[in-house]
Amino acid sequence: MPTELLFRDDAYLTETPATVVAINERGGIELDRTVFYATGGGRPGDAGVLVRSDGSEIAIGTAIYNPEDKSRILHVPLEGQAAPAIGESVIAKLDWERRLKRMRIHTALHLLSVVLPYPVTGGAIGDGDGRLDFDIPEGGLDKADLTGKLGALVAKNAAITERWITDEELDANPGLVKTMSVKPPRGSGRVRLVSIEGIDLQPCGGTHVRNTSEIGAVVVTDVEKKGKQNRRVRIALA
Repeated sequence: MPTELLFRDDAYLTETPATVVAINERGGIELDRTVFYATGGGRPGDAGVLVRSDGSEIAIGTAIYNPEDKSRILHVPLEGQAAPAIGESVIAKLDWERRLKRMRIHTALHLLSVVLPYPVTGGAIGDGDGRLDFDIPEGGLDKADLTGKLGALVAKNAAITERWITDEELDANPGLVKTMSVKPPRGSGRVRLVSIEGIDLQPCGGTHVRNTSEIGAVVVTDVEKKGKQNRRVRIALA
């Protein structure tokens, strides 16, 4: 049974009641539903706790997709944690402060792909910082200039929404895909589009803030040459 991914419909949901449906041989805990985003697309999995009925907590260090079935998520406990029982009811609760920083950075990286309208060859999201790699033939990128352009987009107070299209609709609009290294999440027959009103539209399965104003101040901290035509641009929350 696939894990119900509640973060896909509401990225601001910080906790949910859930039932333990399986525990794999390495201790990964599978729930019937979750608010935990699993590692993927350059973004680390969420951390948090599973609260048991007696009030005790199982600390979760990250979440990953089950390598044997990518429709199911495993919650990876920190070392030394007690294991729950299959069928046990728990409350899955996020480390919200960490999640929100990642949502802000993730959304800012969407804006960076607008500031620099070049093919994206890679990327990563951290706790308050992140980066994108671009296929850019020429150098000369100025950090202050990029920071100003990024800030101007943040200041537009643009609404951010999601909607779904079919695989066929995406195939008919290949220009929506900016990322060369990570393909849009497919396989279910539909693809999730993230729209930043009047600014950007691209496939993405991650979590984002609801308005660009929630990103806050962000700065371009570094521009690195990573190859003949590859430039790595790093950003951070100010």
